[in-house]
Amino acid sequence: MKYALLIMVSLFGLTAKAQLPGGNTMHCGYDFTSYIVLDVHESGKKENIKNLKITVVDSTGRDIINIGNRYSFKNANQPMAFTMNYLIGDNNQRLQSGEIAKKERYFFPFAKDNYLLSVANTFPADNFSVKIEDVDGKENGGKFKTIILPLYSYNMYILCSNESEQAAVKFGRKMNKPVDIVLELE
Repeated sequence: MKYALLIMVSLFGLTAKAQLPGGNTMHCGYDFTSYIVLDVHESGKKENIKNLKITVVDSTGRDIINIGNRYSFKNANQPMAFTMNYLIGDNNQRLQSGEIAKKERYFFPFAKDNYLLSVANTFPADNFSVKIEDVDGKENGGKFKTIILPLYSYNMYILCSNESEQAAVKFGRKMNKPVDIVLELE
């Protein structure tokens, strides 16, 4: 019993030290956060199709609700929906459509002009799919067919280098690349 108590106290001390500033842990602005990035386009074209409704769904096609921030640290108790990355200008503020700045860049530089969704590093991607629906009809270049595609753990961008290095070893070269999705017209 003494030894079990001694081991538990020792492990607690090591764990507590790792959480203190100056410990040998790495911290970044994206700790515990990953992103899923989708490049959704028409066959033979490079431009992303705008104004699509893209959600994470279960095996029956129902939207997954982020109850109590279980899957993402954003948008609690709402469906897990993808949004388009956007440009920011000289003052680091979002540029409105048609607005130009001297120093414009994407808010999430790794995602470029793609759809993205913030998820927790523990997000069980292999258990879910993405549902892509064209909700605006022909306004975005045509009426596209609705599709449901499975997600995989290697689809997640793990942004902190410690996690990213471990994931690259685990999942290989497919890491940190947008999921390439080609839509067909109805």
